[in-house]
Amino acid sequence: MSASTISRPVLARTVALLIGSNAFMTFAWYGHLRFMSTRPWFVAALLSWGIAFFEYMLQVPANRIGATSLSLPQLKVIQEVITLLVFAPFAIFVMRQQLKLDHLWAALCLVGAVYFVFRK
Repeated sequence: MSASTISRPVLARTVALLIGSNAFMTFAWYGHLRFMSTRPWFVAALLSWGIAFFEYMLQVPANRIGATSLSLPQLKVIQEVITLLVFAPFAIFVMRQQLKLDHLWAALCLVGAVYFVFRK
């Protein structure tokens, strides 16, 4: 689908749900590294599965709503960009990681991906 045929309300709802989904996903995937590092891995896995339930409760409707107006490649690129937009603050503020200039260059590559997947 071209960028001109995408419904703005569909895009807005899809993006909002994917932001929430990615917040849960990021905590499920990486939060245990900081908050459960002394617990056995299977305890962290069980907790992560519980968090992932909420991720999927947002991700599945986001993709179903998005598929009414967006192509599958467009949905995937949107999801990847949102993943990094959610992950960067999580890495900095929760996991206390430093971002480097190379991370910026990688993000700019994703901007290119957005351009190519949405151009006519």
